[in-house]
Amino acid sequence: MAWLKNNLKRLLLVLALAGAAFFGAQKLRGPVVEVAAVQEGPIEQSIVVSGRVQAPNRVEIGSVITGRVVKVLVEEGALVEPGQPLIQLEAEELQAALAQATAAEAGAAARDAGVRELTLPQAADNVEQAEAQFKFAESEFKRYRDLRDKGFISDSRLQEQDRQLQIAKSQLAAARTGARAQGASGVQAREIAVKLQEARAARQLATSKLAQTTIRASVAGTVLVRTVEPGDIVSPGKRLLVVNSRGETRLTAQIDEKNLPYLKIEQAARASSEAFSDRNFAAKLYYISPGVDVARGSVEARFRVAEPPDYLRADMTVSIDIGIARKDRALTAPIDALRENGNEHSVQVVRDGRVQSARIETGVRGSSRFEIVSGVAAGDRLVLTRGIADGTAVRALDRP
Repeated sequence: MAWLKNNLKRLLLVLALAGAAFFGAQKLRGPVVEVAAVQEGPIEQSIVVSGRVQAPNRVEIGSVITGRVVKVLVEEGALVEPGQPLIQLEAEELQAALAQATAAEAGAAARDAGVRELTLPQAADNVEQAEAQFKFAESEFKRYRDLRDKGFISDSRLQEQDRQLQIAKSQLAAARTGARAQGASGVQAREIAVKLQEARAARQLATSKLAQTTIRASVAGTVLVRTVEPGDIVSPGKRLLVVNSRGETRLTAQIDEKNLPYLKIEQAARASSEAFSDRNFAAKLYYISPGVDVARGSVEARFRVAEPPDYLRADMTVSIDIGIARKDRALTAPIDALRENGNEHSVQVVRDGRVQSARIETGVRGSSRFEIVSGVAAGDRLVLTRGIADGTAVRALDRP
């Protein structure tokens, strides 16, 4: 029994010594650190910002006249095109007014035609007849005067002929005055022309009023709100429908002013919504605000979406990834490996089981990786774990 106890003690001592030797060796080998190899491949630098789908213009549609609604031709959610009838108002009274105005215009046009086709030619004939009578009276007066001078007739006969001449002259003047009054530029013609213009204006006004009984869409879009029903009495200023205008889909975002040097008009971007994070779509920067929001230290940027996905909604929150630089071939490493001290950049490299710092020059920086321009080579294993002093012996564990 004593022999068994002594052998057990020796075994436990051997195991303790072996354990101490193992853990001592492990300690001499250093702590486990996570490392990643420098790789060669493409890298893209981008700015990721949060934005919103810009709400299109909302158009409120109402009536410009007072009337009773006969029909409402659209429901909420309906797609409409410019000029499409939306609401029909009662139109009988305005139709009668238009018929009356049309008849008045026809009457004025008939009077105008009568002046041009009858009165003017008649006035011209009257002038022609008066001229002929005046010429005859004038020739007769000369003949009578010659006869009187030769003693064949008395002065009283010549005086009678002179009165006939004066009458003919007066009649010619009256005919000419009448012709001028009834001519194209005369008082009567101008008065009739004014009456015709008034009648046409009245007919146009009646036509316009009648057209206003059909309320039409002014823009292409979607009916969002309907607040009118058949039988309602509507009047100017009352909102009847709200149409969300259909147009170009745009995004708007506030971008930190420090990123201004990287932004350019026509810059490509990719966007996605939180609700549909597995789907993204292309966008293009088209506007950068000339002013800076002092409170937020940001500038407003707007993006066009040429082919918007069907799930986009006005005011929806989106994430916008703006690519500002890209290299198809570069040395890259995880961003966790970068050590920064002011303008100096460095990494820690595992060489011969120990950690060494190496100053590097960086280039394009993406969201998860950065470019190393100089300082290390492809395949070098960089320490990702923080707080490891240079010279420390480590056991490197490659990141998957």
